Amino acid sequence: MAVLLQPASREALADAESRLDSLVDGASAPDLERLGDDLFSVLHLLIGEPALRRALGESSAPAQARSSLADQLLSGKVGRAAMDVVSDLVTARWSRSLDLLEGLEVLARRAVLGIAEKDGSLSEVEDELFRFGRILDREPRLAALLADPATPVEGRVELLRELLGQKVRPVTSTLLAQAVRAPRGRSLDRVAEELAELAAARRDRYVAHVRTPVALSAQQEQRLTDTLSRLYGRPMSLQIEQDASLLGGLVVRVGGEVIDGSVAGKLASARRQLPH
Repeated sequence: MAVLLQPASREALADAESRLDSLVDGASAPDLERLGDDLFSVLHLLIGEPALRRALGESSAPAQARSSLADQLLSGKVGRAAMDVVSDLVTARWSRSLDLLEGLEVLARRAVLGIAEKDGSLSEVEDELFRFGRILDREPRLAALLADPATPVEGRVELLRELLGQKVRPVTSTLLAQAVRAPRGRSLDRVAEELAELAAARRDRYVAHVRTPVALSAQQEQRLTDTLSRLYGRPMSLQIEQDASLLGGLVVRVGGEVIDGSVAGKLASARRQLPH
């Protein structure tokens, strides 16, 4: 589950995201690959060094002191772009120092997804992330192996890479590998879903999670996309999952809103209205 940020942290993250978007727009794919790697490296450093994270994220300390500390630690270890991003983050006002990790992770992910923006593969990356999350949801033993703290991190990452092989794009592989390296208490299937939603958001879309008892034709998918786009007033991205238990119809979830047009849903509703 995504972290629920308090107002100060939400504002700090929104400002950082806006600045990163401007950076992504003007950067090349290799630049973004370096930036993503660097930001993930800083994230891992702060996860492993809680005292350092507190020193950089505590708003009670002078902003300039926090920025200077970050520069001393990172100079020569990461690129200039990453140093600037980190400097902006540590001088922001966070509700709690732990939220600095959330900011770093979000920006690192957005930088990596920026690579897919450049080559036009965001839609494919989104689909790959979603499908991998569904695989883990159906295969809890595999999910447990990838999250087993008794196995060295590099061993778990290698297992992931063997599973993915050449079946997914490098951006997808990078994002999932980083999730294995730093799960931060979250299930990997949920992280994959969050990443798919972020990829969809990068295309300025909502994600509509659709459950259907039968496969939809291309024409049916397009009609559903058009209908939901009109309903929500912006383009929609569909994530479709077959579920034979629905009997007929569809169940659509957008954010916290559920539209249940399934036969199973209608039967359940009818039962609830029967007199006892």
